[in-house]
Amino acid sequence: MIRVLVVDDEALVRAGLRMILQPTDDIEVVAEASDGREAITAVAEHRPDVVLMDVRMAGMDGLTALRELRRSPDGPKVIMLTTFDLDDYVHTALRNGACGFLLKDTSPRDLANAVRTIAEGSAMLTPKVTKRLLDTFADLQPEGAAEARKRLSVLTEREDEAVRAVARGLSNAEIGRALAMSEGTVKAHVSRALAKLGLSNRVQMALLVRDAGLK
Repeated sequence: MIRVLVVDDEALVRAGLRMILQPTDDIEVVAEASDGREAITAVAEHRPDVVLMDVRMAGMDGLTALRELRRSPDGPKVIMLTTFDLDDYVHTALRNGACGFLLKDTSPRDLANAVRTIAEGSAMLTPKVTKRLLDTFADLQPEGAAEARKRLSVLTEREDEAVRAVARGLSNAEIGRALAMSEGTVKAHVSRALAKLGLSNRVQMALLVRDAGLK
């Protein structure tokens, strides 16, 4: 059972997210919070696997709460909810370890599937949303192409191929088909690459590839 914490300062939004997720057989909404401070307390109390959290809230915002939650090595995976008009906030959250973003008009089916895949660690976002975010925000505050390429140089050839495919927004299954390897092998390559690069998720990995000017 995937344990989810829903965080939004609008009660109606929280209720809607609960109504979407609660009827599923494998997802349980274990708690709600109305701002980032409540979210941090709820995480300590309920130990959710995934946190669905709005970016902008009254009180402590989602970005500040994300920064606090990422300090714990065994903290939950965090998905930020956005209306997609938060340029600087979105970019900073991606850099700071958000596992992904969901637009607030995401369909109920896609919402549940995103929670499942992120809980599994096999994908951060649907390819369409990943590509849209990367295309919009990858050029903000670039790390520097030379430095990014130097970091990527530690990867093996197959790891490098998998990482570049991640940057194109492909899922593990799609990468496997493109590179003629099993989905499990792809997952292993991506996991090793994350460890070598000192990154916490696939979105950060994709941004690093874009910073390097690679495809």
